[in-house]
Amino acid sequence: MSNPTLDALAAQVTRNTDAEASAVVVLNGIAGRIQAAVDAALQGGASAAELAPVQSEVDALKASSDALAAAVAANTPGAAKA
Repeated sequence: MSNPTLDALAAQVTRNTDAEASAVVVLNGIAGRIQAAVDAALQGGASAAELAPVQSEVDALKASSDALAAAVAANTPGAAKA
């Protein structure tokens, strides 16, 4: 016999995990697109110093994404722990 409270909790954990995993994908996509623009600008003659503020933001997005991904993995039942 299932417990409605535990079933509701499990369903909410699944919804949260799915949403958090989707956020990781979005953050990685944004960071990847900005990084591609930085790389193109460097190839086009911009200097690393000129692009440092943008690169800093890319690095911050990646760090945020990594932290979120680690939290999702650590709190997902049955997920491999990194």
